Amino acid sequence: MLKHLLAPLRWTVRVVLALLILFEEWGWEPLRRVFALIAKLPVIRQVEALLKRLPPRWAFVVLVLPSLLILPVKLLAVWLVAEGRVTLGIAVIVLAKLIGTALLAWLFQLIQPALMQLPWFARVHARWTAWKAELLAWVRASAVWRGARAIKLRVKRLFRRAREVPPA
Repeated sequence: MLKHLLAPLRWTVRVVLALLILFEEWGWEPLRRVFALIAKLPVIRQVEALLKRLPPRWAFVVLVLPSLLILPVKLLAVWLVAEGRVTLGIAVIVLAKLIGTALLAWLFQLIQPALMQLPWFARVHARWTAWKAELLAWVRASAVWRGARAIKLRVKRLFRRAREVPPA
């Protein structure tokens, strides 16, 4: 009976996590590419070389640092919302999330080989990757996802046709 009572809660948690993961997936690669453009600066290239040489434990510390550094920014955003500056507070959170995701994607790409040398990290990463793939497969198999995808394809075709029509 408890299983039936908790089913809606489990479904809700799954949907919320799926939305968060989809946002991260959507943003991860494009934001990593943007950060890679910034990384062409000579000083950033030197930092990259240093990061690639980090031992596994220090690589993990570097991975955790952006999350800790972004915490004061999130607290500032909460304070702004509490002070009635809701739009600014939300803008700060969104900007922090975008910058944080870009930084994390860039860092992870550089230090992943070192992190995978930590047996516990390699196990957690493998479990996370498998769980995430299963969750995303569940989302992509849903009627809502398939319907949204069909609408997206129709809209793309309409725009393509509109561009192909020569002006009169």
